[in-house]
Amino acid sequence: MCSVSNSSSSKPKRVWIWTESKQVMTAAVERGWNTFVFLSENQQLAIDWSTIALLDPLFIKEGEVYDSGDRRVGSIIEVSTPQELQQLQPADGQAENIVIDLPDWQVIPAENIVASFQGSGKTVFAISKTPSEAQIFLEALEQGLGGIVLKVEDVKAVLALKEYFDGRNEVSNLLSLMKATVTRVDVAGMGDRVCVDLCSLMRPGEGLLVGSFARGLFLVHSECLESNYIASRPFRVNAGPVHAYVLVPGGKTCYLSELKSGKEVIVVDQKGRQRTAVVGRVKIESRPLILVEAKTNSGDQTLYGIILQNAETVALVSPCKGTGEQEKAIPVTSLKVGDEVLLRVQGAARHTGIEIQEFIVEN
Repeated sequence: MCSVSNSSSSKPKRVWIWTESKQVMTAAVERGWNTFVFLSENQQLAIDWSTIALLDPLFIKEGEVYDSGDRRVGSIIEVSTPQELQQLQPADGQAENIVIDLPDWQVIPAENIVASFQGSGKTVFAISKTPSEAQIFLEALEQGLGGIVLKVEDVKAVLALKEYFDGRNEVSNLLSLMKATVTRVDVAGMGDRVCVDLCSLMRPGEGLLVGSFARGLFLVHSECLESNYIASRPFRVNAGPVHAYVLVPGGKTCYLSELKSGKEVIVVDQKGRQRTAVVGRVKIESRPLILVEAKTNSGDQTLYGIILQNAETVALVSPCKGTGEQEKAIPVTSLKVGDEVLLRVQGAARHTGIEIQEFIVEN
């Protein structure tokens, strides 16, 4: 049975597909999901599809789930009322997998379900009719359920769910960051800069990867540090002007001017640990700017640049220099030639934010 790792839980999340659409089946198999749920009267459909692709079929009979060898592998529990939800709990007669069916709920009580089975040792699935429902179940109370049964007849739902998992899997990997030495710091006049306010709090050492050129993104620190001039705002990154690139899920970039409430960005720390965060608000205002250029310490002569607001609260993250407490960031007002900052080096050519192989010159 197919599983997909997820950063919000130590156990991989499992996905079962419930459909009668051959197109949905094909799309799911191509994306690594090969466990399919059928009603018992649809066994012929499972046989027909098994001639096309390698499937792991499961069959629903009288409220239980059986594998192709007629072994019980799951119990289905229908929860239709608040009273049934309140009584929901593990029981001795249940199978190793529990499938929760919520047929008529307008507001999904995902947290209640997670709490009911926490520590039970059972893998709990929820039947989801949309990718957004699935996401709620997979993230409830941070741990989420063990898996979902995606019951759909639309290929787009499979594609959207796979995109969601790709984004979550991405954050479990460390991003490679390089040391770069500042070669130039100059006042750059006035411009429209973007403050990105997130729905999550950031810690010292965390920020967003931003740059004037896609080939190199600087780690711009959040405003979580105390300042003599303004109160700490640990949800905010004063990220740079409207033209700058910012890293978003899926290995993509977008322009800061394209960010808006509800979009996701990647928050990164000094060690390259990353997580996704939702944008709550974007503020664009005219402010004085400063130009920063840097080169990596690898001997490569490629120049990397960023423009930022010229303010003490705007800072670039500096490299870790040991195991003790180290300086997390350097305010741009204190930045000087020779200082070291962190940089993400990547492919320069982009089409709608996606990295492509193409000759390009950016200055």
